[in-house]
Amino acid sequence: MIDNKEELFPLVDEEGKILGSITRGEAHDGSKKLHPVVHLHLFNSQGELYLQHRPTWKDIQPDKWDTACGGHIDLGESVEEALKREVREELGVTSFTPNFVKRYVFESTRERELVHVHTTVYDGPIKPSTEELCGGRFWTRQEIEENLGQGVFTPNFESEFHSIVCKLWTQK
Repeated sequence: MIDNKEELFPLVDEEGKILGSITRGEAHDGSKKLHPVVHLHLFNSQGELYLQHRPTWKDIQPDKWDTACGGHIDLGESVEEALKREVREELGVTSFTPNFVKRYVFESTRERELVHVHTTVYDGPIKPSTEELCGGRFWTRQEIEENLGQGVFTPNFESEFHSIVCKLWTQK
């Protein structure tokens, strides 16, 4: 399986205003055209954090552990619609209460994303997509901290872990 490089995403400014459209291929070709994405950090009531395992065929960060759910906002789709769609597609979860945390710009060598970060606490069944993921599991804070900087996680997750997730764990 491979990602559809012709899929259309909004081209946005840093406030999220839509300026036009780009293809997935353009979003990831190094041009760094800003496009919006959603992230969900899914905790269980024991305080563990669910992470997805990205498949080896992904064009960005293959075979890494990442945020429970993350995906692009499609052209014509709202942040909320994209979040619900991605969580349903990737995790099989249809009933959850998202809490908006923050929006920020993430930049790598290949892309620039306007990331809309949400959290939720969820104890129901999770059925990772066999088409989009290589599974997933709950991690303790200690397990994550022991693996930081070892090439296990995506750089984006590690950045969010330091700037967002640790603060959330501290507040619990």
